[in-house]
Amino acid sequence: MDKTSQDNSSAVGVEISEGQCRMTLDNPPVNVIGHQVRQGLDAAVRAAEDARADKVIVTGAGKAFAAGADAKEFDQPARPPHLPGVLARLEQLPAIAALNGMALGGGLEIALACRIRIAAPGCRLGLPEVTLGVVPGAGGTQRLPRLIGIEAAAKLISEGARITAEEALDLGLIDAIADDPVEAAKSVSLDTLQARQPALDRPAPAPNPNAIKAARDKAHKRARGQIAPQAALDLIEATAHTPPAQGLENERAQFLDLRQGPQAKALRHVFFAERAAAARSNGFEAAPKSLSSAVVVGGGTMGAGIAYALDSIGVTTTLVEVDTAAAERARTNIDKLFDEGVKRGKSTPEEAKAGKSRIAVRTGYKALPPVDIAIEAVFEEIQVKRAVFAALDAALPCETILATNTSYLDVNRIFEGIRAPERCLGLHFFSPAHVMKLVEIIRTNNTSQTTLASAFALAARLRKVPVEAGVCDGFIGNRILTAYRQVCDIMLLDGAMPWQVDSAMVAFGMAMGPYAVQDLSGLDIAYANRQRKTLRDTQDARHVPIADRMVEDLGRLGRKTGAGWYDYTDDGARPSTQVAELVETASKEAGCQRRAFTDDEIVARATTAMICESLHILHEGIARRPADIDLVLVHGYGFPRWRGGIMHHADRIGFEEVRDRVRRYAQDDPLSWRLPPDLEQRVAQGQALADLNQEKTE
Repeated sequence: MDKTSQDNSSAVGVEISEGQCRMTLDNPPVNVIGHQVRQGLDAAVRAAEDARADKVIVTGAGKAFAAGADAKEFDQPARPPHLPGVLARLEQLPAIAALNGMALGGGLEIALACRIRIAAPGCRLGLPEVTLGVVPGAGGTQRLPRLIGIEAAAKLISEGARITAEEALDLGLIDAIADDPVEAAKSVSLDTLQARQPALDRPAPAPNPNAIKAARDKAHKRARGQIAPQAALDLIEATAHTPPAQGLENERAQFLDLRQGPQAKALRHVFFAERAAAARSNGFEAAPKSLSSAVVVGGGTMGAGIAYALDSIGVTTTLVEVDTAAAERARTNIDKLFDEGVKRGKSTPEEAKAGKSRIAVRTGYKALPPVDIAIEAVFEEIQVKRAVFAALDAALPCETILATNTSYLDVNRIFEGIRAPERCLGLHFFSPAHVMKLVEIIRTNNTSQTTLASAFALAARLRKVPVEAGVCDGFIGNRILTAYRQVCDIMLLDGAMPWQVDSAMVAFGMAMGPYAVQDLSGLDIAYANRQRKTLRDTQDARHVPIADRMVEDLGRLGRKTGAGWYDYTDDGARPSTQVAELVETASKEAGCQRRAFTDDEIVARATTAMICESLHILHEGIARRPADIDLVLVHGYGFPRWRGGIMHHADRIGFEEVRDRVRRYAQDDPLSWRLPPDLEQRVAQGQALADLNQEKTE
């Protein structure tokens, strides 16, 4: 007998009427598939089985179908009912997935277990599990290749890609697009539904070794060092010859094994840190101001990128330069960004033309519009920046937020004498500003809660990862970078070569080695910063003259001059004999006895230096929490995401090991190695840095 039922306490609503069963995933805000949802889905499937429903419609409440598994449960033992078992039973029912919104991870796996899939326009679909260090665990690697073939499945799963409903329809992943997927599902005839084979009953996909190899090569480049993409490709490749039952068993075993592995734990750590950073704008005592108009001072690469990014979110933007020639260069830089957007397929020529006309470029500060925020992006010299803000202070209302894009300088000094100093702060974007996700938000001694909240809200609109930092030389990222480079330079004096250091750090997982990075950015940039800090005269650190001599004596400024730490030709970079001779000469002059370094020792010393500087930053209150430091290094400096950032890495190797390393290194080089404050206490108490993140990442 047909019935209608709804258990309001369940995370899955069930309605049975006239032979049809409607299951609604209901776990706000995005129907994450946790234990309660699995229980509800299991009960819903049982109800449909008992009612012998001739049509089952699975949909989601709100704007999402299901946004995947609850990653918080990955650190706990798996609890029944398990999703693979529930979906095995769902697959035997005449089920239709009505995808009202995004269907990701386990959400898409639920849909794959249904015989027909109908999606709303613009719905996003994907199996992004590899981005969390695991493989799909409820049949994704087994059902998807049988629906769309090995090549398309390998690409989607190994890249963790998300596609639109329109793209999914072209692939054959879904069967139709409808404004109201539930109503469309209701109209599907019973004959059509009964005739449709479940995915696992379909023939095995044809082998495609070339597609698998191409996907492996791409995964190696995109996710170098990561295990999950390659493991997923193993499972996908095996669908051509492995029975479905065995494939599902292999997939589940791989999923459970990977989710407890170090890479998955590190990737989850970064995921939750990013989520906490995104929610930060809601954690201030004051509400953010609405920022709809901006002035950007400086039209170089950084300023143009900031202006372009602001325009992309609908902020009316005026770019200011000092004279006509500089304004023309700024206009060229802006136009180039819009043209590149067209080449990348991000916009049409018509949209680019409209964008170019929206951003006004002006000379001087007279008659500036009364904007909500002004961002300075000029030369890294404090007097230049102070002059810019004196002019902005005079030209704009005292309600306008003033932000400096300095990378190193004392933000308090930059804003000395400015009216209403509570509206001032640093916004340290990373180049290219319209691409790089990190922005350090620097609080001054006077920055108000309203100003901070407004900056975080702006970062969220820009889809940036915002991290709050206090004032010190280099803030979080560049301060750690300085310590990292210093210890690498010391290793050059003591016996290593730049290319060996770079190779060791890339093998560890860094996007680039420290010397290749300097060549890319230009050795003159770091040189100017060293001159500002007068490091040659310091008494509390070893001075390494090699980089200064590269600039002063050899004129090697990096890629832009064809010679830096490496020699550059049309064939690429190669180690430089001239640099090797300079390194050995500097060692001899410093009285160093050169010795061999293993790659493991290079990595240990470099990462220990980063850990020690990070602990100083925490102790001084420059960073609010260890996870913020991790976000800075992952998103701004190429630290491997799958290692979780330098603070997560410190937890993994243990503070006792860090302490012992510092003591050992200090025996030969006491000037370079000192125990950070609190390190002994952390060892004695067995404290983990993750404990300091807990409250703010939940």
